[in-house]
Amino acid sequence: MALCVAVLIASEFLPVSLLSPIATALGVTEGRAGQAISISGLFAVLTSLFVAGLTRRLDRRLMLAAFSLMLVISGMIVTFSPNYLVLMIGRALLGIAIGGFWSMSTAIVMRLVPEDGLPRGLAILNAGNAIAATVSAPLGSLLESYVGWRGAFFAVVPLAIVALVWQWLKMPSLPPRGSETTSGPAASAEGTFISPKTSSNVFRLLLRKPVALGMASILFLFMGQFALFTYLRPFLETVTAVSIPILSLLLLGMGLAGVAGTYLVSTLLHTRLFSVLIAIPLVMAVLAVALVAFGSSVAATATLLVGWGLFGTAAPVGWGTWLSRTMPEDAEAGGGLQVATIQLAITLGASAGGLLFDALGWWATFLFAAALLAASSLLAAAAGRCQNG
Repeated sequence: MALCVAVLIASEFLPVSLLSPIATALGVTEGRAGQAISISGLFAVLTSLFVAGLTRRLDRRLMLAAFSLMLVISGMIVTFSPNYLVLMIGRALLGIAIGGFWSMSTAIVMRLVPEDGLPRGLAILNAGNAIAATVSAPLGSLLESYVGWRGAFFAVVPLAIVALVWQWLKMPSLPPRGSETTSGPAASAEGTFISPKTSSNVFRLLLRKPVALGMASILFLFMGQFALFTYLRPFLETVTAVSIPILSLLLLGMGLAGVAGTYLVSTLLHTRLFSVLIAIPLVMAVLAVALVAFGSSVAATATLLVGWGLFGTAAPVGWGTWLSRTMPEDAEAGGGLQVATIQLAITLGASAGGLLFDALGWWATFLFAAALLAASSLLAAAAGRCQNG
């Protein structure tokens, strides 16, 4: 699952390091090219909202394999897209794979590992996210300089095929909840399945105040993160004025910091969950403002991007743990709601960031991101008070 997550995230965010050549090749602005991320986020939102209800009678192993196959097909479409429209169709298919896979991931991890191992299990899963952040941006920009942006997109296709085959061979059968009595790790993680207490209606979960506040915090967190992250390459090329090799190294350092962050945060979540959820976006807001102030310095920018990777990549681990504790009997519906929120945030953040980037410049996008991240921290604090009080 972690390998598949790595390929999904790498595919989703490859345009971050390839915006400039994509825009040039297809004759669109960099802001419009950034909508290649927005469209995948939009379809991920729609998929994650309804996948739990539409597939509730199907084996989860089969569903994960189907979404992995969509990932392979999407990569082929994007690689050979003759124009902007076909590129966006391929990205939309990727969004379906992302929304379906991610919405089920937390619930499946809950069935595969014991309860006390859940934060570590989620950290391993999100290590795939961190590895993708490590590999996709720097490797994408490096490959583009040798084989073009299409070759960079094609590079993920063989990995997607490996993930699909490996998953099919190793993943145990996972009938939907209510159709079996569990034993072993699944039983210790969830106990006996109790179908009447579960729901496939993701919107009903928002009637719970802690859930609504938590999802609002997630929305602002990922809006702010991807309003900035989507437009890092144009910023690094024009403001920091780095070459492609240095740009690749900067993105690599940010990704490696993210790998470390996923493991460091998992050790704190048992006792300091909400402290972590409050601190992450607050620190990221400070880093965004600092990039505006010191972005022309290569050394300062490198340091700030390492901090951004360390905290930003750790955020999904924290919110995944929050989900497992807040909605243990509604993990699939809650996972769908969380993924929909994250993907909507990515869509809104990338879209709004692109509009600001084209209209006012990079600094407006970065300050917009900082404001959103600060709001996320405040909402996380409110969710913590509500849940603990």
